[in-house]
Amino acid sequence: MRAPRPGKVPLPTREQILDYLRNSNTALGKRDLSRAFGLRGTDRIWLKEQLRQLKDEGLLESGRGKRQLPTDRLPPVTVLEVSGQDEDGEVLAKPATGPWAETGDTWTIYLAPDRGGQPPAVGERVLARLTPIEGTRYRASIIRRLGGATQRVVGRFQSGERGGGLVIPANRRVKEVYRVGPEERLEAGDGELVLIEPLRGDRRRGRDEARVVERLGGSDSPRSFSLIAITEHGLPDVFPPKALAEAEAAGPTPLGSREDLRELPLITIDGADARDFDDAVFAQADTDPANQGGFRLLVAIADVAHYVPAGGALDREALRRGNSAYFPDRVVPMLPEELSNGWCSLKPEEDRPCLVAEMWIGADGSLKRHRFSRALMRSRARLTYEQVQDAIDGRTDEATEDLLEAVLKPLYAAFAALDQARVRRGTLDMEIAEKQVLLGNQGEVRGIVPRQRLDSHRLIELFMVTANVAAAEALEARRQACMYRVHPPPDAAKVAALGEVLRALGLPFAKGQPIRPALFSKVLDQVAGTAAAPLIGELVLRSQSQAFYAPSNEGHFGLSLLRYAHFTSPIRRYADLLVHRALIAAYGLGDDGLAAEDAAGFAEWGEAISKCERRAAMAERDTLDRFTAHFLAKQVGAILPGRVTGVTRFGLFVRLNESGADGLVPVTSLPDDFYDHDERLHALVGRRWGRRYRLGEPVMVRLVEAEALTGSLILELTEGEAGPSPWPELPKSKSGPAGTGDRRGARRDKARKLRRQKRHRR
Repeated sequence: MRAPRPGKVPLPTREQILDYLRNSNTALGKRDLSRAFGLRGTDRIWLKEQLRQLKDEGLLESGRGKRQLPTDRLPPVTVLEVSGQDEDGEVLAKPATGPWAETGDTWTIYLAPDRGGQPPAVGERVLARLTPIEGTRYRASIIRRLGGATQRVVGRFQSGERGGGLVIPANRRVKEVYRVGPEERLEAGDGELVLIEPLRGDRRRGRDEARVVERLGGSDSPRSFSLIAITEHGLPDVFPPKALAEAEAAGPTPLGSREDLRELPLITIDGADARDFDDAVFAQADTDPANQGGFRLLVAIADVAHYVPAGGALDREALRRGNSAYFPDRVVPMLPEELSNGWCSLKPEEDRPCLVAEMWIGADGSLKRHRFSRALMRSRARLTYEQVQDAIDGRTDEATEDLLEAVLKPLYAAFAALDQARVRRGTLDMEIAEKQVLLGNQGEVRGIVPRQRLDSHRLIELFMVTANVAAAEALEARRQACMYRVHPPPDAAKVAALGEVLRALGLPFAKGQPIRPALFSKVLDQVAGTAAAPLIGELVLRSQSQAFYAPSNEGHFGLSLLRYAHFTSPIRRYADLLVHRALIAAYGLGDDGLAAEDAAGFAEWGEAISKCERRAAMAERDTLDRFTAHFLAKQVGAILPGRVTGVTRFGLFVRLNESGADGLVPVTSLPDDFYDHDERLHALVGRRWGRRYRLGEPVMVRLVEAEALTGSLILELTEGEAGPSPWPELPKSKSGPAGTGDRRGARRDKARKLRRQKRHRR
């Protein structure tokens, strides 16, 4: 409060007004605030002026009846838009109206299903009541559904009576089944995959009505799975004619003013199934006496900026796509094949223009200095990760035998130095197993296996990281605009929750210690090889923030770097193309560099390409789920080992050990009880019998259903040994099946249930 005034109540400060509004369960008006602070007469005029100033500064928002609410708190009743699901399958939403809509990413809102148990579809708007959980986290319950879901839906057509039919959506987040009239089916056949457009109508026969706008072919073939995701997520997969014309006009590049690196034995190292090769590497011992034991490292990247001029049709389409999307059976490229697999691909023994990061590395792995240039190169060989690793391990082949001493060993020596610096820097090392779908010649799924990870993979990754750091440093030093790759530190609330779990497991985790990547790596090292390792790995992963692109530097937490930018993949990421143009302008390497006026668009472009990245990731994940469900369909009924990777109000998510597939154990299939979701303990706890199902626990499950169309697996728990639990043994309940077996209590509960059923029938 302000200093007391003789005979009057002291006036509140601005912060006290805001705190009072923040702590209120509802929005408050001037009269409410006057009563709360005991203000009368002219003091009310003063309060009105304070509220006006706070509103002008964007700290307050007026609601109904001129009631006020701080803009850093959501109103108790508001309109939300469904934005997707989190790792646990919880439906997420964001504010759709008011000033909160502009900062939607600030809030984490968990939306409960409606009274019928149906969650709304992505894009749908609902009027909801919000209950604060903690900080910027809210729980929302639906008051009324307002519609507005995604307008086009991919699904399987089922013929019905009178020439019409039903469409079952392929997106598991869309729960509606649509009715299609005979005049709207577009001659779609039974079981065919179709694209429909919902119609506004009166929901006759209890179904939403729709019309077929496109027939996509058979839904039972694995080849359709990626097509479903492409259509569902709106990935642009057809290039405009003008963009194709620009790509087809591309051709060889003369040496001109470029440096000539064609005699240097640069090589590409990629996966066996890679079709575009956009980076080549070379390393040798540094001859400078001042850098004894150090290295000269070259990372040459395809000069995409040379072929994709800013503002042209190709450039506009590349920005619209944001990045390439990779599926088991196809690629949706950012650039047409004439470039991505042609003139911008560093094919062996062919001249290609490139942008080169030349870096000098100390014996301790530190980046001493660097420079960037445009050059013409000729790749000496196209090698795979397996080939390179085999050669280093003593198993050379015809392609690697002549390269081993002069090329491969110096690369590994430079890698060893850089790896020392990485360990010293304290990066967050999380080995996340990727799934690889093995396809036969006819597109059939032959298997799903973990993707192999070798030192040759880490070598290329570390070289690319070093070049990315050099690019960011170079642009900063020359005061040029840069599109940074930003990875913020983890949310403090999530770290605190992780600390609670660690302490429950008897692992030391002091509160208030500095949050650094090495802290998480130390925790992972402590539990390595124990039953708790999968649980802690899952929680550490979930505690991390999502990376994004932005023109302002906020550092990269996971890599423990002060500055970082993507430079090494301009064929498949638009952010890298922007960094290339910025480097060309910064070093005066041509007239096709970044224009001064284009720097103003970086904030908007960063947001756009970050959204494109998330869109592609969701499409890739959904496709992998469909391939996995298709492969496991022949194992329905089998009992399989797994581990609980998610705990929600509506059930448990379990990851199967062998395939890495994720499935749902619905809460309704758990032993008869009412289960509470304990967010702090990551557990479902039975009220009556005290059963606990917790994150990280090994379980045996029966595969009940595998639906390839939606990519969903339904599981149920079974008895059997699944491995040691990471959690310490909990005290048993004194009653019910979880404890001593209070049969009389069980009989009483059963009698009460029968009496309720009889009353209901009457």
